[in-house]
Amino acid sequence: MGIVDDLQRARSAFERRDWAVAYERLAAVDQDAGLGPDELATLATAAFLLGDTDACIRALQRGYRSRIDAGDVLGAIRFAFWLARVLNGRGEVAVGNGWAARAERLLDGQPEDVVERGYLRIHDFFRCLDTGDFPGALAVGDDIVAVARRHGDPDLLAQGLVCKGRLLLYAGRVPEGLALLDEAMVGVAAGELSPIFAGTVYCAMIEGCQEVLDFARASAWTAALTRWCDSQPDLVPFTGQCAVHRGQILRLHAAYPEALAEFEDACRRYAAAGADPAAGLALGERGDVLRIRGDFAAAEASYDEASGYGYEAQPGRALLMVARGRIPGALAAVRRLLAETGDPVHRSRLLAGAVEVLLAGDALPEAETAAGELSTIADGFGCAGLRASAAYCAALVALAADDPDRALPHARLAARLWGELRAPYEVARSKLLAGRAVRLLGDEDSATAELTAAFRTFDELGAVPARQEAEKLLGRSTAGGLTGRELDVLRLVAVGNSNAEIAERLVLSDKTVARHLTNIFAKLDVPSRTAAVAYARDHDLL
Repeated sequence: MGIVDDLQRARSAFERRDWAVAYERLAAVDQDAGLGPDELATLATAAFLLGDTDACIRALQRGYRSRIDAGDVLGAIRFAFWLARVLNGRGEVAVGNGWAARAERLLDGQPEDVVERGYLRIHDFFRCLDTGDFPGALAVGDDIVAVARRHGDPDLLAQGLVCKGRLLLYAGRVPEGLALLDEAMVGVAAGELSPIFAGTVYCAMIEGCQEVLDFARASAWTAALTRWCDSQPDLVPFTGQCAVHRGQILRLHAAYPEALAEFEDACRRYAAAGADPAAGLALGERGDVLRIRGDFAAAEASYDEASGYGYEAQPGRALLMVARGRIPGALAAVRRLLAETGDPVHRSRLLAGAVEVLLAGDALPEAETAAGELSTIADGFGCAGLRASAAYCAALVALAADDPDRALPHARLAARLWGELRAPYEVARSKLLAGRAVRLLGDEDSATAELTAAFRTFDELGAVPARQEAEKLLGRSTAGGLTGRELDVLRLVAVGNSNAEIAERLVLSDKTVARHLTNIFAKLDVPSRTAAVAYARDHDLL
């Protein structure tokens, strides 16, 4: 096969997103005859998309040198831009910033209005963000968009719109920010963007939607990102983010086993892409699901692992501390977080959990303030998920203040909004509040109906702590939802007795002991004797 044929096969493979074949054919040509700078750029892109960052960097460095040797300064600047971006992306910030500085130096003496200036402004944008200069970052975003529009560059335009959109979100101008993100996605949907920029814009859009609890947008674009990733079987970058986003949507819909599988897959994909720190988010999300299911020991381990990657899994960790009776520590954590967190987007993600923790610590005035702030933010953002969360917190605070008349409409609104988002766990939690409110209003029959509906949902979903709360409100609960005899069996298991020994001690048949253990596993939603004992110790059942 000749060089010309190899190059043609490489171009065809690249166009159909077959990155492995494109890389293989280009590498073969490079070994035989060497590649020109354009082909080196293509080789670098294919290597990046295959997850081989080292090969990508080598190709970019050679492309840079080739452009410099040919006197093509603007072409060299493009290679330097990509070197800075790739190196910064894998955590080699000092080296990446060195390449960005070299590119800036090369711009001296070049025409003022060249598109390369717009690309280098992307680095300026992130430098402004790193130093907290948000007005400066917004001005840089404006410059990027202006340069992109003048030069008709769809990649640069989409990046500029994403930069501005995310910044407007953090400034609390959520409808404006989402509109810019939508505009950026037009280029992706139309196939106008190169693959790396397309993946970047996809992930930025979905992350922004998740941050403001705009689950409808997040779900739609996650499905689109999944299709985009699936169309590229060899793709490594962006697939970890895609798995996280799928897991987040599955968690919303209370498909907990599937969500856990996606978060674990995300960790594997991040590791393959050399992006281990990004695994912190996946581990934090995994911890939240495990907490909801009542596997507190595993949840804490997941949060600890996330912390090892520099990700603070809050408010999930504080809520876990409350569930395990460590209320003073949880209060200290949320008060610190509220003091440290300034922008409305990140506060909106914190406030709902903070309300629950503050109420657990009998800090009603602080909880009322937090719930009021969440309502204000939700009204400004206009996203259904935030409005549902705010309504739930308003009901929670009203019940803590013994005001069922105020609590009930908020609980009903929360249930309706969560229902529209197909979030059964959150609907059931809202029904629990409605049941408490109507009970305080003297309507016991309606209270029983609401609480029973919530209990059934929690039971079906395997949400053990919430199910136990519903059982308690219905007057059905024993410790852990277990019968007295089941507790006897579990206590004997905990000290190491076999089934035969338990049968002898309790004067039961081996078959009856086995049946009790099956019931215990089902009620506690655990797979084994060891897990049942661990659960019992975590929940003070022994």
